Amino acid sequence: MTLKITKLEKYRPALHFSPQKNWMNDPNGLVFFKGEYHLFYQHNPHGSTWGPMHWGHAVSKDLIVWDELEIALHPDENGTIFSGSIVVDWNNTTGFFNEEPGLVAIFTHHSEPDHGKEAVQTQSLAYSIDKGRSWIKYDGNPVLAHPTNPDFRDPKVFWHKDTQKWMMVLATGQTISFYSSSNLKDWQFESEFGENCGCHEGVWECPDLFELPIDNTNDKKWVLIVSIGDNPQYDEGSRTQYFVGSFDGKEFTPEHENIKWLDYGKDNYAGVSFSDIPEADGRRIYLGWMSNWRYANQVPTEGWRSQMTLPRELELREKKGEYYLVQHLVRELETYFDRKEERTDTIITAKESTVFEVDHEYTEIILSFKNINANKYGLRIEHTDSQHTTITIDAKENVLSLSREKSGVVDFSDIFPKLQRVCLEDSHSLELRIIVDSASLELFINGGEQALTSLIFPDKVSKRICLFAEEGKVNLVYGKVSVPSKS
Repeated sequence: MTLKITKLEKYRPALHFSPQKNWMNDPNGLVFFKGEYHLFYQHNPHGSTWGPMHWGHAVSKDLIVWDELEIALHPDENGTIFSGSIVVDWNNTTGFFNEEPGLVAIFTHHSEPDHGKEAVQTQSLAYSIDKGRSWIKYDGNPVLAHPTNPDFRDPKVFWHKDTQKWMMVLATGQTISFYSSSNLKDWQFESEFGENCGCHEGVWECPDLFELPIDNTNDKKWVLIVSIGDNPQYDEGSRTQYFVGSFDGKEFTPEHENIKWLDYGKDNYAGVSFSDIPEADGRRIYLGWMSNWRYANQVPTEGWRSQMTLPRELELREKKGEYYLVQHLVRELETYFDRKEERTDTIITAKESTVFEVDHEYTEIILSFKNINANKYGLRIEHTDSQHTTITIDAKENVLSLSREKSGVVDFSDIFPKLQRVCLEDSHSLELRIIVDSASLELFINGGEQALTSLIFPDKVSKRICLFAEEGKVNLVYGKVSVPSKS
């Protein structure tokens, strides 16, 4: 019995949400309502690999500690329950609620191929009058179907103030389609986006559309997030792109032709943002599935699979006439760390490295470097004497790479051990923030201008952290390692 529990808990994250047992993928129905953050997710309650999809459910007061609740949505005669979103129907546009607002889920019903016919995907509704603890499926389901398109899924719905309508952003093959409605039941097609724009190396999935203010200005832009499914022809597996532009309630128009990546690691997919964050808060909070379709079913956990990223606040920053998403870990995370050790103005050479001794269930690392003349520099997270994850900055190539080849268990996938790389604008001055949990590493570069999310499967989180330089010197202007708070 003890052995079984040990296997079940191996690689279990301390900071990241993971299901108590069985399979999890895409976050669904992210919403804030009556003091609670709700996380619904794709869930197979019958095993720890992908299977008949249900909606699992968890709630949190602070976005970090989650209480797992009963399954919210089960398959029915219309099919299994694929991805979707939840909104608060504040003005009872649906007629589902009598005295006070409630939650409405808009999700994809998926029916498997039958007698030579293709799979069918339609959009349906369910609603809750008890803060998401139980759900009533609308008797008029499905509310939206397509006569020919088999890829017709993942509705993200929001209230568009300018047109006073609900907008649905829907993945439709390798495009995104926009629909509008006054009541969430009757939908009208508005436009389609994506042809000859962005990356098309896989099926488009899990879209999200929202408006963000531009840092240090009074202007705003619209951001469209689109996940791209796995394609065996490429080493990246599944990944996520985004577009910045304008939206008039009918059409989305991008302002750039180049491809923008949300994350440069292999393990941040299908992420979407929370609905109905109060205006007084004002944040756009994003959560992703921390895995990759190339190996998601093979990762070496037993009895459960998958975890979510830490929640991130998204901001929009202008740089050289272009707009980029910036990601910050939510402030609620700060209370989970206590400072352990700090260093300032420390010269690192090939002969003189700098070591932080740290052995805890999770760790935060903050580093600020100024390169003097080193060809390469970085850090090695030594999990054990034989397992390590290495982050290297190549000053000549202006590239940051993460190697997990020696990080622990890596033999379940051919692409898992391969380098993950980020092209840097400047490697002379660099700021890194890293969160290391029992089976993951989340890296944020220069205040979140770039992110790299990576699974790792070592025997323990860390034993020590070693900073290094090759063929020259680098100055550690500031370094801090934080460990779990005692409170």
